[in-house]
Amino acid sequence: MEYALALILLAALVALVVIRPLIRGERDDVVDGVRKAELEAAKEAKYREIRDAELDRGMGKLSAEDHRAVDRELRAEAIEILRALDA
Repeated sequence: MEYALALILLAALVALVVIRPLIRGERDDVVDGVRKAELEAAKEAKYREIRDAELDRGMGKLSAEDHRAVDRELRAEAIEILRALDA
């Protein structure tokens, strides 16, 4: 009886050790998917900001100097988002 109980406990322990990484891996995939979706949304928002700045320059709301500064900053932020997506 004690032998059977020990075997059952050992089998349960082995099953736990084997299954745990699989369960944890699924959670990591979900987290990665959410993170990627957030980065994709941030990328699209940043592209929209760049287009808006170009439109503001075209309409005279931004001087050429201001546009260059804003554009440089927005593009640097977009590059960081793209790097995060590639990682």
